[in-house]
Amino acid sequence: MENIRIIEIKQSVFADNDRDADRLRDTLREEGVFLLNLMSSPGSGKTTFLTALIPLLAKKYRIGVMEADIDGDVDAKTVAERTGAKTVQLHTGGMCHLDADMTRQGLRELGTEGLDLVILENVGNLVCPAEFDTGAVKCAMLLSVPEGDDKPLKYPLIFRVSDAVVISKTDTMPAFDFDLEKCRENIKMRNPDA
Repeated sequence: MENIRIIEIKQSVFADNDRDADRLRDTLREEGVFLLNLMSSPGSGKTTFLTALIPLLAKKYRIGVMEADIDGDVDAKTVAERTGAKTVQLHTGGMCHLDADMTRQGLRELGTEGLDLVILENVGNLVCPAEFDTGAVKCAMLLSVPEGDDKPLKYPLIFRVSDAVVISKTDTMPAFDFDLEKCRENIKMRNPDA
């Protein structure tokens, strides 16, 4: 048994993806395209948030959207119809995340020529998307009130890798035991810069 070597494959996969993500960031920088990775759990309001945000940003920026889901095209249709933004649907084939190569494939299908900003609405999941660098310049996440103010304590990585956190569904606060100040403290504990 002494002749058996243990190889940490997971580290190798992440290292390869990180290099690929850096190359993608360099390419996008050269093209003048800003890529934002938007993450959250399923049903937190990413698509609704985008349909409100994109018309405001479209006054200044040319925007494209990549919608990532395991299957279906409901969100892509919603964003395209409500905002007029150039939109593509990415199917992950059962995978709970996107990596840099998948993102590159999506950008190729979307076409970045003439765009200033591409928003990647990542697969709804608080674990997997945080583990894989997509090549985005910045990452943001939505946390909905019904999910609870303790999510930063339970899912620390997604809060650590997010540059900004948006609290959604705040109109439901009276129906839930959600302490906004405690939530802010929990987020800052995981990521003082978010």
